[in-house]
Order: sequence, then C-alpha cells, then structure tokens
Amino acid sequence: MESSDNTQGCVGQCTSFLRTPKGIVLALEIGLCIVILICYGASVRPGYTGLAIFEMVFSIAFFIVFTLGLNKQLAFVHWGWSDFLRAVIAALLFLITSLIVVIGHSDGPATAAGVFGLLAAILFAYDAYITFPSLRRSHTAAPTESPEGA
Repeated sequence: MESSDNTQGCVGQCTSFLRTPKGIVLALEIGLCIVILICYGASVRPGYTGLAIFEMVFSIAFFIVFTLGLNKQLAFVHWGWSDFLRAVIAALLFLITSLIVVIGHSDGPATAAGVFGLLAAILFAYDAYITFPSLRRSHTAAPTESPEGA
C-alpha cells in the first residue's frame, strides 16, 4: 500500500512540473531530440546522432532533477548555471550541426533532421533565455561595509 502512495506522489510531482514553463520546455527538448534521432536513423548517413543522444540524456537528467526537487537538496552544484550552460551549448551545437546537414546533404531524412535540429537550436536558445533571469535573481550583492564595522 505504501508503494502506491509513493508512485502517486511521483506521478503527481511529474505532472505538476510538466505544467510549469520549464517542464514544458524540457519535455519538448526531449521529444525533439527523439524525432531528430528517428530522422537520422532513417538517413543514409546517420553520423550526427551523437549530439541528439547527448542532449536528450542531459535533458532527461535535468528533467528528473527538477521534478524531484534534487536541485534544492544537492546544493554542491549550481543547477541554474549548469542548466543555462547546457542550453546555450546545445543551441550552438544544434545550430552548427543542422546548418552543415541542411547545406551539405541531399538525403531527405537527413534534411528533415537538419530542419528539426534548427528548431531544437531555437528551443534550446529559448530555454537559456528563460533560465537567465533566475540566475540574476539568485545573485546577492557583496556587503560594502568593512568587516570591523567602523
């Protein structure tokens, strides 16, 4: 009986996090990475799947951390900056990789993956954009008085 309460609690946490803007963005990132993987899998040259796998795994990890509230319990990592850097790096890498694929390949599924990659770059950039204000709020100014109090 106790395990069903824990399961309901976990499902409840997940659905409540999915209703937040951050939860929606992370779920869309995971879904878009899956679509990109499917397109690259159908392509003649599936050489660009590593980025989609890597970012999907990191998005799932951050989704779990934020859903379970581990970002408040594990304070040795600054989760806001980690999430911001993950999103910025993913946006840049998806932009570069997708432009290479769209410009250089005539394969239909690879071109579709490139277009979805450009959408992923926009989504990851938006994720960084909505994460940045929370980083500015969490910064506290250093005291300007001398330690002696004189």
